Amino acid sequence: MLNRKNKLLLLKLLSLFSVVRGYNILVIILAQYLASIYILSPNLPLRQVVFDINLFLIVLASALVIAAGYIINNFYDREKDLINKPHKTMLDRLVSQNFKLTTYFILNFSATFVASYVSFKAVLFFASYIFGIWIYSHKFKKIPFIGNFVSATLAIAPFFVVFVYYKNFQTVIFVHAMFLFLIILAREMIKDLENIAGDISQDYKTIPILYGENISKTIIGMLFLLTLIPSMLLIFKFDVGYMYSYFIACVILLLLCLVLLLRSDSKKHYILLHNILKFIIIAGVFSILLINVDLVLNRIL
Repeated sequence: MLNRKNKLLLLKLLSLFSVVRGYNILVIILAQYLASIYILSPNLPLRQVVFDINLFLIVLASALVIAAGYIINNFYDREKDLINKPHKTMLDRLVSQNFKLTTYFILNFSATFVASYVSFKAVLFFASYIFGIWIYSHKFKKIPFIGNFVSATLAIAPFFVVFVYYKNFQTVIFVHAMFLFLIILAREMIKDLENIAGDISQDYKTIPILYGENISKTIIGMLFLLTLIPSMLLIFKFDVGYMYSYFIACVILLLLCLVLLLRSDSKKHYILLHNILKFIIIAGVFSILLINVDLVLNRIL
């Protein structure tokens, strides 16, 4: 049985894990490695990619910066999240604001230090990434559409640094990136619809607050339709192996989301849309394995 002190420590660890959204970071780490193995360097031996120390350091630095980003975002959004996410926020508040800030600086310093072992260019990238996350949380987040656009850009930055490392600039990779960017951008704008109450209380100038929910839904609907373009290209123009089945499913889900969006009029509807897009993103990570099933089997066996 855990005593009171150990229970409190466990709760604080869970609180910190909740603040940095450890589950999201684990998915991003997995996505970076799968993309490196099956998309960016399919001709390299598995062992060479998995045990590449520079790739490991890049992934580690990415994880540290993202964790720090969640902390600073949580710091600025504390009052807003009390309204939008009361249960999660009560868990997050088990860790003090001072401890969060201290952890934020330690994580960012550690990421820069780790990146210095790769190259000076890596240090510049991660320093810029850290600054970008901070300025987004402090300023851009409150600016309509620009905040959403910057957030989506920051979300795909960890994948950008990996494909620059491998110097693989094939068109198909940019189409993949555009698909992911549009999905994330639509998800960010749906979050604005979810969080109207908290945003109003903190004087955030989001699109649904300034221009109304209908305008916001129209823009999101256009993003869904735009996402169909890279989806169709990846199905019919590029060779993505069996992953084409994933993009066919995405087309169906995006059309379903469009119908749901037109009929949505409450927070629970927006949460459903949010979760569908989140499912598309997570399923996409594991669907990378479908690009070359033979390669997967050969590397496993």
